Amino acid sequence: MPGMVVFGRRWRIASDDLVFPAAFELLIRAVWWVGTLFLYINHKGQFDCQGGAYLHNYLVVLLVLLAVIILTLCAIVYVSAQGTIMNPGPRRSMPVLVYARALLYAPELVWACLGAVWVSDNSTGCKPAEVGAVIGAVVSSWIILLSMVVGVVIVFDPLGSKRPSALLDGQGQVGVRDLESSESSQLFYTAHTVASRVWENRLRLLCCCLPQDDNHRAAFSSIAQLVSGFFLDTDLVPSDIAAGLALLHQEQDKMERSRDPDEVLTHSPSSPIREDLEMELEKAAHYMRFAAAAYGWPLYVYSNPLTGVCKLSGDCCRSRHEEYDLVGGDHLGCHFTSILQSTGLQYRDFIHISFHNQIYEIPFFVALDHKREAVLVAVRGTLSLKDVLTDLSAECENLSVEGVSGTCYAHKGISQAANYIYKKLVNDGILSQAFNIAPEYKLVITGHSLGAGTASLLAVLLRSTHPTLECFAFSPPGGLMSKALADYSKQFIISVVLGKDLVPRLSIPNMEDLKRRLLKMVSNCNKPKYKILMRGCWYEVFGGTPDDFPTEMEDRREEELNQPLLGEESLLVRRSTTYQSLSSDDSPANPTHLPLFLPGRVMYVTEDGPTRRHCFSQVRYRAEWSSETSFRNVLISPRMIADHMPDVVLRALRSLTREHPSALCPSSMSNSHLNVI
Repeated sequence: MPGMVVFGRRWRIASDDLVFPAAFELLIRAVWWVGTLFLYINHKGQFDCQGGAYLHNYLVVLLVLLAVIILTLCAIVYVSAQGTIMNPGPRRSMPVLVYARALLYAPELVWACLGAVWVSDNSTGCKPAEVGAVIGAVVSSWIILLSMVVGVVIVFDPLGSKRPSALLDGQGQVGVRDLESSESSQLFYTAHTVASRVWENRLRLLCCCLPQDDNHRAAFSSIAQLVSGFFLDTDLVPSDIAAGLALLHQEQDKMERSRDPDEVLTHSPSSPIREDLEMELEKAAHYMRFAAAAYGWPLYVYSNPLTGVCKLSGDCCRSRHEEYDLVGGDHLGCHFTSILQSTGLQYRDFIHISFHNQIYEIPFFVALDHKREAVLVAVRGTLSLKDVLTDLSAECENLSVEGVSGTCYAHKGISQAANYIYKKLVNDGILSQAFNIAPEYKLVITGHSLGAGTASLLAVLLRSTHPTLECFAFSPPGGLMSKALADYSKQFIISVVLGKDLVPRLSIPNMEDLKRRLLKMVSNCNKPKYKILMRGCWYEVFGGTPDDFPTEMEDRREEELNQPLLGEESLLVRRSTTYQSLSSDDSPANPTHLPLFLPGRVMYVTEDGPTRRHCFSQVRYRAEWSSETSFRNVLISPRMIADHMPDVVLRALRSLTREHPSALCPSSMSNSHLNVI
C-alpha cells in the first residue's frame, strides 16, 4: 500500500505483494535450471544429431537466461519482504526490479520461439530426452508468459492513469500542499465520477444477460455509486484488505478471550421473560421451515444430497391444476414439490405460489398453517443475480407508515420488494381469499436473509389492517429500517440471528466502521505483510493463540495521524475523513449515511462451548434476547458466511427446541443485559 506505480500508472498491487508470486516462480525456475543443467552435463559433446550444434547453443543460452531470471527473482523476493505495510522505504528499488524482470520476458519469448522452430525443423535423429527437454522448456516458457498476462489483467487498475496533469509538479509528483480545498474537492469528485462509470460498466458486463430496462439501469447506477466510493478515499490494495481482516480477526478473538465473565440475570423456570423466550423460540423453529422452504428445490437438494433428487423426481413434472386452483402465481414443478416435502403441508393448503423473479420482485408463497392456525406468507431470500441487485440497492428510501412517530425510511431495494408483494397480496385479493377460507386465523409473515428484510417491511405495511400479525425474520440484513420503524416493529417482529452471521451486521455505517478499523490495524502493525498473511491463513485453518500485534497508536506524532498510509502525496486520501478519523477511537462525527437498524426484537442464538471444536463433535446452542446495538460491528470469522445459511439456522433452532429444557439454561458468559435460556 499504496498501489505500485510502474509503466506510468498505478496498479492494484503493492511493492510488498510480490513475495509469494515471485517465490513460486523462483521455485519453478530453479527446478527448470537444475534439470536443464543436468541434461547439458550428461550430453555435453554428444550433440551429434542434425541441429546438434544449434541445440548446444540453445541450452547454453537458456541456462544463462534462467540464471539471470533466478537472480532477479531472488532480489524481488528479498526486497518485497522488507519493511512493513506502513514502511515502504526498504522497498524503494522494487520498480527497478520489476522493469528488469519485464525486460527479461523479451529474450525468453524469443528463445521459446527458437526452441519451437528447432523441434519442428532440426530435431531429426536427436535423442528423445533432448527433444523432450526443449519441448518442456518451450511449453514452460509459454505457460509462464500466459500466466504473466493473466496476472497483469488481474492487477490492472482502470483508474490507475486517471491523474490530472495540471496537479503534477516538475518531478511528476502531486502537489498536494499547494492545492486549495476547492481544487481538492473537484479532483475527488472527478475521481468518484470516473470510478462510478467504471463500476457501472462492470455491472453491465456482469449482468449482460439481464434486460436493460429502467429499473436495471437505475440499480446499476446506484450500486456503482455505492461501491466506487467505498475505498476511493484510501490507498488500499486487495492484499492490504486481506491482511487487515486477518489482523482484525485475531484482535477480536483476543478481546473475546480476555473479556471477564459478567454477572447474568437468572430467571426461575416460571419467569415471564424466560417463558416468553421459550415460547418464541418454539415458534421460530416452526416458521423457519417455511422460510427455508421458500428457496425451492436448490436448498432442498443441498440439504438432502443423498435422497433429495429421488424424492423430487417423481413429482417434478406432475400437473396439479385439476386438484386445486391457486390464486394466480406459477408453481414450477420441482420448486413446489420441494415446498411440500419441506413443510409437510398438503396441496390444498396453498393459496398462492409465485416464483416470478425480477429486480425488486422476489418469489413468495401464501399457505394455511393449520398447526399454528395462521395464514402464512413466506418470502424467498437471495438466490439469483436479480436478488443480488435488489440487495445492493442499499440507499435509503422514505416509507410512509401510519401511526409511527419519527422519520420513516428503509433500504430502497428491499422496500420496493416489500411494496411489490404488498400490492400482490392486497390488490390481487390473495389475502382476502385466504381469510375467506380461514377467517379465524392470524397473519404470520416470515423469510430468511433478503426474504427476512422484505417480510419485515411487509409486516410494517400490513400492520394497520392486521393488528394481530406476527413476523419472524431469520438473519435479516442489518441496514434495513430507521430507528423509528425499528422501535415500532418491536411489537410484532422477532429477528433471529445466529452466531457471527455477517448479514445482520451488514450496513453502510458498519462497513465504514470496518474500513476504519482495517486501516487502523494495518497502520499499527509492525510486521511484513507476507508474515501477516501466512500467520492469518494458519490461524484460520488450525487456530491457536492470536498474535499479540500492536493495536493502539503508540508513540505517533499527531501530524502523522492525518497523513494517508504510505500515500503522503495522494490528494484523494489527504481529504479523506477515513484517514482523519484514525487518530480517534470514535466514529466520524458527521456520518455520510443515514443509520439503519435490525427490525423488531432480536433473538440471538450462539454456540455454547469453545469457538473451535472437532468437526464431528456435537454442537450445542443457547438463545438469548439481545438488542440491535450488539450488531453494530462486523465480526471477522470463518463462520460469518456459514452462520447465515438457512439450513444451518434451521438446524440450530431445531437443536434448541429438541434439547429443551435441559440444554436451555442460563450461561455465565452472557452479558448482564441479556436474558438467557
